[in-house]
Amino acid sequence: MAGEMLHMSRDDFPEPVARSAELLQQELDRFEDLLNELLEISRYDSGATILERHDEDMVGLVGAAVDGVATLAERLGTPVRVHAATAPVLVRMDGRRIARVLRNLLSNAVEHGEGRPVDVTVAATDHVVTVSVRDHGIGLSEQQAAHVFDRFWRADPSRDRTTGGTGLGLAIAQEDARVHGGWLQVGSEPGRGACFRLVLPRQDRYVVAEAPPPVPGPGEAALDARVPTVVLALAARPEEES
Repeated sequence: MAGEMLHMSRDDFPEPVARSAELLQQELDRFEDLLNELLEISRYDSGATILERHDEDMVGLVGAAVDGVATLAERLGTPVRVHAATAPVLVRMDGRRIARVLRNLLSNAVEHGEGRPVDVTVAATDHVVTVSVRDHGIGLSEQQAAHVFDRFWRADPSRDRTTGGTGLGLAIAQEDARVHGGWLQVGSEPGRGACFRLVLPRQDRYVVAEAPPPVPGPGEAALDARVPTVVLALAARPEEES
């Protein structure tokens, strides 16, 4: 509260003090983000996560996430292209959590896309929906891709980032996919970009029982519009879930 008061009054301060108030507020915001993400991780670890599922339109959710990174994309000169049908794709999901996954994937793609286009593709069958977020930037090595969902891990800690980052975003995104009975996967090659693919069952009575096939490579972007063949299984009853 004291930091917020100082930030609100910064125009009344001499320039060095005003700048210090701005930096203080930025660091407080980052600390709050880190605290919230640590609390979320602890809920997953303790099995205390509660999903509030509703029938929501995945296409609309993707559009809102794209709007949310529009300012960052414009500042970095990165076009974001959405490839999706105009008709709604209804999914029984916790929209708040899936929106968080999409925002994380999009902000990372824009951040590391080197100013090249980011392609977001929504594809669906009667039972499964996928969202692929593909950039054409620096990419990841095989070793980096193997650790990209690890907590607190970052591909290049020395690399300047516009949006900061705690190293927990992708770990939380993977957990968000898992509790929905889905998967979050990555495919990448150094210098040719990365593609993150979210695979979810459209109904909460099903889960994707086995890992979907690997994400298509950088030269196979057209395959993003195809839903991978997956094995569905009946989900545990609510009273059986941890």
